[in-house]
Amino acid sequence: MNLIDTHCHLYSEEFKEDIKEVMKRAMDNGVSKFYLPAIDSQVINDMLSLELEYPGICIAMMGLHPCYVKENYLQELSIVEEWLQKRSFVAVGEIGLDFYWDTSFVKEQMDAFTMQMQWALDKQIPIVIHTRNAMDKTIQAVKPFAEKGLTGIFHCFSGSKDAARQVVDMGFYLGIGGVITYKNGGLPEALENIGLENLVLETDSPYLGPVPYRGKRNESSYLPYIAAKLAEVKKLPIDEVAAITSANAQKIFGS
Repeated sequence: MNLIDTHCHLYSEEFKEDIKEVMKRAMDNGVSKFYLPAIDSQVINDMLSLELEYPGICIAMMGLHPCYVKENYLQELSIVEEWLQKRSFVAVGEIGLDFYWDTSFVKEQMDAFTMQMQWALDKQIPIVIHTRNAMDKTIQAVKPFAEKGLTGIFHCFSGSKDAARQVVDMGFYLGIGGVITYKNGGLPEALENIGLENLVLETDSPYLGPVPYRGKRNESSYLPYIAAKLAEVKKLPIDEVAAITSANAQKIFGS
């Protein structure tokens, strides 16, 4: 069984002490690739070091996360832009809108999101979207870019059935993570009319551990729990879920 973790922060502090063991456990559990979303300039060195250590296995993106859009966001964006010009990345991410923790920088978040979507469109690479308490606004912001050919993933999707339909109708994929295993997460219902051809798997490690690891440090070796739950929801063999979602990931990222 070949699985791809399309979203994991394995370069983060939580893995400093045991990243080699974490990687081995994941690969022993069938995970063959790990896509690393950027957060802000502080993580770039660690992220690129991990990519260098596992060439072709750990693959970096570049972007500014909405929760890190603050007073200095233009400075942060200039660093993102510089890196996008310096070398190739598989995606611009993770980017988007988050009105859960703080609404002090709503305008700045929208500016940063729009700028980064344009860069992705110019580079002809996908985006990886973080959205929290902002699904409708995010979809509306993405639509004009999707109409010009931009695609990507709504990472850690936990929206409604209607939102899921709007996302896939734009040509975007839904990133399915640990939330699908949560009893009251509502994700199985939201995915009722969404085919596997529109889905990819992710852990968002070290966050959002699936049952039975909910509340603990998440890691990529837990991806089979997510695949198994999606297989149960879709009434399909887990091998088929793994094969189709992995093919989708390869198609999106092209690497």
